[in-house]
Order: sequence, then structure tokens, then C-alpha cells
Amino acid sequence: MDFGPVWLTLKLATITTFILLILCTPLAWWLAHSKSRWAGVVEAIVALPLVLPPTVLGFYLLIALGANGIIGGPWSELTGSALVFTFSGLVIASVLYSLPFVVQPLQNAFFSVGKKPLEVAWCLGASRLDAFITIILPLSLRGYITAAVLGFTHTMGEFGVVLMVGGSIPSETQVLSIAIYEQVEVLDYSTAHTLSAGLLVFTFVVLLIVYTLNRRYPSHVS
Repeated sequence: MDFGPVWLTLKLATITTFILLILCTPLAWWLAHSKSRWAGVVEAIVALPLVLPPTVLGFYLLIALGANGIIGGPWSELTGSALVFTFSGLVIASVLYSLPFVVQPLQNAFFSVGKKPLEVAWCLGASRLDAFITIILPLSLRGYITAAVLGFTHTMGEFGVVLMVGGSIPSETQVLSIAIYEQVEVLDYSTAHTLSAGLLVFTFVVLLIVYTLNRRYPSHVS
């Protein structure tokens, strides 16, 4: 059995989660504490992947990442290569598709912590960045664990979006969900079962660990 799709999926999920944790930290903090009238609009945009059919999101990402798209066009001019049907394109699509699964847990964690610990640190002379790193991040650890796990496992289970944007190129864009679908298409239920069961068990174990940790270490509320 070819384990290439497994390693490719793990690679995609790891890179996507890492990028999301960095990008979503300032966004989630702003959403948690902003009183701007645009906050609701931004929240709605972030939540779109939760309600849109993956094929709809995948279709518009395919256009945006294409040679004439708003993302794919400049990328092609700078690098001379395309984004669609490449691993880089999969990463961009996965980041956008898994965005709410990382933003929302972080937003909830930041809201629970509140601004008071940060303001106390400022009064004691800490810089904004130092106070955020040394005070807010440890207090928000539960949110970060949840966000990382949800982003990682959701990326591993992607199908519609990655199929639209990446296709099924072995060792390049053929992730686990697509490999399972193709095994079912050729009636190779044995391989499909092995891959599916492995993904099911892995996801269950990871979620079990997260929920156990969340029960053991309750969130801090300001």
C-alpha cells in the first residue's frame, strides 16, 4: 500500500496549522476585543467555510489561484509557476478553508482572559508584545491547543476544496481523502478501509486527548 498520501496529508496539515496559528492570533485578538462595526462583517467572512459547500469555496479558490486570478496572477508573475494543482496552492486553500476552526477557539480564549491581565502588565512596565507573550499566551493555552488540533484534523479531512484546487497528482496533491475516494472508485475497499480506519482512529485519539486536557485544565476567566 502506498503511504505517500498519508505523509503528504500530515505535511499539509502541519504547515497549514502553523501558518494559521500565526495569522489568526492578531485577528482573533482583534475580534475578541474590537468594538468596531466591521467586526461583525469580518466574523461573518471568517465563518463562511463553516456553511459554504466545499465545492463552492473550492471553485472560487480555483479562480483566485488561477493564472489570471487575484492571487495566482501576481504569484505567476513573481515566480513563473502556477498555484493551481500544486502543493503551494493546497496550502493556501487549506489555510482559508480551516480559518474559522482556528480563529474561533482563539477568539473565545482571548475573550475569556480579557484585557485586565494585559493592562496590569503594562502598568508594571512591560511592553505590549512582552506582556502578550508572557501573560496572555500562557493564559490562552487551552484555546491554542483546541485551535491547533481542530485546524490540524480539519485539514486532514479536507476533500472538496483540495480536489478542486489540487486535483489528484501523486506525491504532489493527492492527499489522504482523495486517495480514499479513488480506492472506492476502483472498488478496492480493502485499501479504502485501511486508510479510512487509520484516519478515524487518529482523529478520535487526538480529539480525546484535547477534550481530556480541557477538562483537566479549565480556562482562565477574568
